[in-house]
Amino acid sequence: MSTPQMIPKPLVQTNQVFIIVTVLLGMFVNPNILYIPFVLGLFTVLTKMNPVIIAARPFLRKPADQYHPEDKDQQIFNQWIATIMLGFAILSFTMGWTIAGYVFSIMMLIATGLALFFDFCLGCTVRFQYQMWKGRRKRAKMSQ
Repeated sequence: MSTPQMIPKPLVQTNQVFIIVTVLLGMFVNPNILYIPFVLGLFTVLTKMNPVIIAARPFLRKPADQYHPEDKDQQIFNQWIATIMLGFAILSFTMGWTIAGYVFSIMMLIATGLALFFDFCLGCTVRFQYQMWKGRRKRAKMSQ
């Protein structure tokens, strides 16, 4: 088993701020702005490299290992959720379902805001529960 890759927390927070800003702009300026975090999110989940985090890395004031670490796999999982929600928001706005577009956008803002301002990661909770379910299922199969 390999050591999990870690991301310095300020870089994760930079990505969260980017999502909040672009979603707010998408909601109040033009829904097409939502394509920016959506495309970058797709790129991230497909390549496991986040362009926002890569662009922000040179601005760290200390060496990366001196910051609180965040698990890269968890961040990729969270990016999957964010990208799916953004996709639903874009689809909703495109189909003329404005209320649904706002609902998905607000859900993104709430989840990202909870992580950024209250250090509560909704995606972490979902992933933990999923991993627990997989473990229980595996143990049940082994005991048969």
